[in-house]
Amino acid sequence: MDNQKFVWHERYSIGVEDIDREHRKLFNVMNKLFSYGGATDEKSRWAYQEGIKFFKGHAMKHFAEEEVYMASIGYEGYETHRRLHDIFRKKTLPEIEKELMATRYSPEAVEHFLGVCAGWLIGHTMTEDRAIAGGVSSRWIGLLPEEEQAAMKKTIIQMLQELFQLDAKVISESYSGEKFGNGFYYRLLYGTDKGEKWEFLLVFEEKLLVNTVGSIVDGDAEKVNVMMMNATRYIAKQFVERIMAHFPIQGQVELREENLLSYKQFDRVFTQHNPQSSLLFDTGAGYFAYCMLAPHMLEDSSAPALKADNAMAEIQKYLEAAERENQDNAKKKILVVDDSALILQAMKELFDKDYKVSTAKSGVAAIRAMTLDKPDLVLLDYEMPVCNGEQVLGMIRAEEAFLDTPVIFLTGTVDKDRIQRLLPLKPAAYLLKTTRPQEIKATIDDFFRQRADA
Repeated sequence: MDNQKFVWHERYSIGVEDIDREHRKLFNVMNKLFSYGGATDEKSRWAYQEGIKFFKGHAMKHFAEEEVYMASIGYEGYETHRRLHDIFRKKTLPEIEKELMATRYSPEAVEHFLGVCAGWLIGHTMTEDRAIAGGVSSRWIGLLPEEEQAAMKKTIIQMLQELFQLDAKVISESYSGEKFGNGFYYRLLYGTDKGEKWEFLLVFEEKLLVNTVGSIVDGDAEKVNVMMMNATRYIAKQFVERIMAHFPIQGQVELREENLLSYKQFDRVFTQHNPQSSLLFDTGAGYFAYCMLAPHMLEDSSAPALKADNAMAEIQKYLEAAERENQDNAKKKILVVDDSALILQAMKELFDKDYKVSTAKSGVAAIRAMTLDKPDLVLLDYEMPVCNGEQVLGMIRAEEAFLDTPVIFLTGTVDKDRIQRLLPLKPAAYLLKTTRPQEIKATIDDFFRQRADA
């Protein structure tokens, strides 16, 4: 990255000369601020103060000129775009400026400012400003659910291409919360003055953030850091709001709450609710999931709401908790496949202390879960609707990547003819569901000990 942290790329151009020129200036100012390093003395604090004043001045000038341009061409999205300008200039910037002054431009406050402004600048340039040149996106009015889903997929794929030059593809149109890699879970709750509500959940694989946002704001980072998370927050907001521009919404939309969720908090949503839309994408740089919940399903989040005065501390705590969870990756991974929610919960509670446990309610979900995060052992129910255990194991063995994955049947009965028939599929063992839980746990512990010894 030529030793720079924030670099202009020609793909950021929207084709309007005056707007593109101001965008370049804003990028250059941000890059200067990145180059200053931590504000550890009076001289560097003064440099940041002047640099931030310069950035703010250019941003205000850019907003004014852009609004004049939009009005001159009769841009249909003028009011919405101007409102987004107002949010940044009247709310976002004053809040982070207040933090800078209160902490005398501490390194943490400067990092917060840089992350927020970097995320806003990238997202706004590549979403809202690009829409000026491309016109207003058509609204999804009168579409059938499957037509709306198809339109949403197309929009998200297009936005991932515009934002990060990623050629994404949908690998699941009914993502049900399976864990993939080291994930980050972001919740956005929107509402209008007419009482409408929307809740969005975005899931990013860590390597996706490092390869995209990280390559722009911190090219040397090997894992997600606080600045990257702040930039991601503001890019994600504009990503969601661009999608919402297609909805036939009545009234003024505003962000009511944002949270960073642990996987357990995120998983609870999928245990209790069925999202209206849940799409899983393979971007080529990492997995990304987009989920939208129906308004009547909304409930308060158990995670702290992110605000200007607590964002840095909460993000730091979140990343530390994620790091501790990632350290648990040394634990063996067990995938439990059963159509009974009661059995899944019981097995999760039985193994959760010593193993990383994931669950799936069907054969299709099991294959998807194994693809996203290959387990060390599969505990597979035999008596399941649609696809029974034999068929599921057949699907598993049909995948070259899973040929050596051990599968133990957890079944209600052990039938000799069935066992004989399953031998070619190489199940590792059979366990009766009527076996005492601690005996099941001891058998699995012994299974892993024997494999380690071997």
